[in-house]
Amino acid sequence: MSGSTGPSTRAAFRRLTLGDTALIAAMADPGVREPSVHHLDPWTEALVRIGVLVALDAPPSSFRSAVDAAQMAGAQLDDLLAVLTAVAGPVGSARVISTAPRIALAAGYDVEAALEQIEPPGDDGDPPAGPGAGADGVTHPG
Repeated sequence: MSGSTGPSTRAAFRRLTLGDTALIAAMADPGVREPSVHHLDPWTEALVRIGVLVALDAPPSSFRSAVDAAQMAGAQLDDLLAVLTAVAGPVGSARVISTAPRIALAAGYDVEAALEQIEPPGDDGDPPAGPGAGADGVTHPG
């Protein structure tokens, strides 16, 4: 057992195990101050919430709210990517792939629009230019 675990923490776990709705309500309301309810700092709590939303495959509106809270607490786009990195193993690649654009968009980065601006190699309308190829795409003897 950790030396920093006090009686109120152990009591809180017992109360939760018994389904204490008053404690659960106090935990859900950040404005309620009860000695047995411990909160993370706002930055960490916001990032944890985003990780939970990834696991739940939450809708974009949920990500907007959570990302707004994270940014208000000082989180940057790098931090949001770190959340995806942290949960990638447990939730799987499909979940990370499906939620990444929702998180980025909520943070103000439209990944899909950015991808539309990138031209795939060889898809610029010009013929492929290989070694010795001129501007017309035809190989000319050198």
